[in-house]
Amino acid sequence: MADNDEKKPDEDAKAAAAAEKVAASVKAAESKGAQPASNGKTMHVKVYAPFRTYFDGEAVSVSAVNDTGPFDILPRHHNFMTLVNQCDIVIRTETSEEKVPINRGVMHVKADKVDIFLDV
Repeated sequence: MADNDEKKPDEDAKAAAAAEKVAASVKAAESKGAQPASNGKTMHVKVYAPFRTYFDGEAVSVSAVNDTGPFDILPRHHNFMTLVNQCDIVIRTETSEEKVPINRGVMHVKADKVDIFLDV
């Protein structure tokens, strides 16, 4: 047990050093004018076809269906691209929920930005 007690302060020091490095990089990026992709609670969603935009704004989640089944996209999702099958795309904002019925589309998720191209 003594070994575990001795390792804990060392692990705490390493974690504190890592946190300081992250804070320093964020501060350096901010000083250069860099802005975070989002506030971490929402993501920008745009659903559009060649001649119409169905939704363009901030959302807390997007639900759709692909060949493997239903799925959800939340803020801070990994980069992702998929074909979207016929379904109702459900876009949830902080205050409402909007459904967009589609026949097919392509979804691209990158850096808290979700683009859904319809009728392609």
